[in-house]
Amino acid sequence: MKQFWVFCLCFMGMVQTIYSQELQLIVRDSHTKKPIEGVAALNPESGKGAVSDKNGLIIFSNPSDGTFRLILQMIGFETKETNIRWPVDAGDIPLEIFLEESHDEMETVTISSTRSSRSIEDTPTRVEFISGEELDEKVNMKPGDIRMLLSESTGIQVQVTSPTSANANIRIQGLDGRYTQILKDGFPLYSGAASGLGLLQIPPLDLQQVELIKGSASTLYGGGAIAGLVNLISKRPAEDGELGVVLNATNAGGFDASGFYRKRNSLVGTTLFAAYNTTAPYDPADIGLSAIPKVDRFTFNPKLFLYPTEATDLEFGVNLSVEDRLGGNMKYLRGSRENPQAFFESNESLRVSTQFSGNHEFDEGRRLQIKNSYNRFDRKLGTESYAFNAVQRSTFSEINYQVDGESSDWVVGGNSWTEVFEEEQLGSFPVRDYQMNTFGLFLQNTTNLNQQWVLESGIRTDYVVDYGWAVLPRLALMYRPSVSFSSRLGGGMGYKAPTIFTEESERIQYRNVHPINPSVNILEKSYGLNWDLNYRQALLDEQLFLSVNHLFFYTYIQDPLFLEPLGSTAYRFININGFRDTRGTETNIKWEFRDFKWFMGYTYTHAKISSGGAVRDNPLTPKHRINSVLFYEVHEEWKIGWESYYFGEQRLSDGTVGQPYWIMGFMAEKIWEKFSVFINFENFLDARQTRFDSIFTGSIDNPTFREIYAPLDGFVINGGVKLRLN
Repeated sequence: MKQFWVFCLCFMGMVQTIYSQELQLIVRDSHTKKPIEGVAALNPESGKGAVSDKNGLIIFSNPSDGTFRLILQMIGFETKETNIRWPVDAGDIPLEIFLEESHDEMETVTISSTRSSRSIEDTPTRVEFISGEELDEKVNMKPGDIRMLLSESTGIQVQVTSPTSANANIRIQGLDGRYTQILKDGFPLYSGAASGLGLLQIPPLDLQQVELIKGSASTLYGGGAIAGLVNLISKRPAEDGELGVVLNATNAGGFDASGFYRKRNSLVGTTLFAAYNTTAPYDPADIGLSAIPKVDRFTFNPKLFLYPTEATDLEFGVNLSVEDRLGGNMKYLRGSRENPQAFFESNESLRVSTQFSGNHEFDEGRRLQIKNSYNRFDRKLGTESYAFNAVQRSTFSEINYQVDGESSDWVVGGNSWTEVFEEEQLGSFPVRDYQMNTFGLFLQNTTNLNQQWVLESGIRTDYVVDYGWAVLPRLALMYRPSVSFSSRLGGGMGYKAPTIFTEESERIQYRNVHPINPSVNILEKSYGLNWDLNYRQALLDEQLFLSVNHLFFYTYIQDPLFLEPLGSTAYRFININGFRDTRGTETNIKWEFRDFKWFMGYTYTHAKISSGGAVRDNPLTPKHRINSVLFYEVHEEWKIGWESYYFGEQRLSDGTVGQPYWIMGFMAEKIWEKFSVFINFENFLDARQTRFDSIFTGSIDNPTFREIYAPLDGFVINGGVKLRLN
């Protein structure tokens, strides 16, 4: 009898053990048998879900008895549905589930800007990305540059700094363009003297994706990323190869021709991009001044990839851009030289840059990377009575080492920036020559605290010669209780070294702007906070998909740099005794139903400047902005899109208020196997500042320009053809 009770107790213990076990799944690639990270598993009946870790492991605690359904999804793999019998299958724990690679054209999205190998779903830093499919749509609208690509994102605004030459910067969350860092494949190529022209000289055809980090990112990439960073990721070689050509023309006299080629084998790969962009001078307001300047630009970007071993790859790239941009008096632009006082603004620029990157993987989870770039930017800016000729040379070098553990990742590295600016002496005014050298060390860790919490922490220490030290800590925490919901809270510090290249100085062509004085001017330092909430859900028996993201943001900049008058004709830069800050919210909603997609966004931004006890609004910052994009796509047959954007009132520097306005556009593309044709009706409501406000005072031969807060080019139609020749 005693043995019987012992047997019963052991049996009951075994049953209890089985029923208290967690359901454990390991998800693997059916081809390589390697575990897959970031796979989302959802039980649609209960709404419970989980995401696989680095080992492909998914854990469900205390699953209900019986048979239930699991849906497993991962970008780049076929969606799989499987039935689990619990606790019958408990003896096979962990269960292995194999996913097949997707056979459509969708590619796995890898985010590189966070310096982590984790998927975007497993990264505490909030990153927005514009994928290759969306980029392809934007090529239809403006194949010559990326202004429209960025301006249509919530919280981002393109700010025109020259009304006749269309020079522009981007503002993130109400902060001036100099606080945004623009990178190409992780290399800083578009800052300093190139900042006013950078957006205009980057065609989108060779881009794989665009990654956006809003809020302080200086800990990741150094000074200049107070408002955020934009990382432009180039396409890489593909074994299947690609050869594409885009031809585009506009009713305003523009023409674009772009071509891209890529191919690789086991040892060598290459990409090649070339483009020619030209525009005729265009004056839709008929005021005698150009809204679109006369432009001729040639771009050539070859890149070589070497794969000497499976663990090592090398990249060598060159970027060449030559541009002649001329705006101003329309008669002068069309060749008439009868009026010697005719106003014009000429920008001649030459950019030559090189990039090298070497990557070596010692074993699974340990990688070393070495990077170097050299950039030379020559710029000649002239008007009828003024000339500015200068060259800026800069280098960037970095070495970093990355270790990926089971639950914790580390990145440690160091980098250096050198910058030399030399101006040609053309008059009695002092030149603004300077040298700036920066040396930095950084350390970053990402740790899974448990299944629901992930913590990312980092610190950077930079030494800026002549300006001292900047210590930049950073924290980001992600909470993900289910597949449907997640939240990220992050904050960090940043800085910006003073230079003469700001929106204010660009607007006056640097005329009579005194040099920066390191004994007077200091680093602008900042801190920022972001908190977002994310929800996504399948509705109507998984026919309707809803995704919602809501973001709260705040950025504070101490002792910001401003341009102030010095007498009646000159200007100087000072760090005001005060601060500038910006706060607000962004809401993004995405609906998908069959072949329809609808993106809706709203941004509220309150940016202000406090100095000497006085508080004023930051100029050129609309408090309210709405964006809406409705898109219809039949795969490989049709693409049709309708866009609407609302910009609220904007306070200008002279105390006046800019008018609110709507911009609407319509695009359509018909697709065949080897080519497609497209047409785009941009701003068909013809919203222009010249329709409801003035842009200058004085005469067209001696204009004093006001700030530009609305489009100037108005309603423009463009259309063309895309050829797929591979």
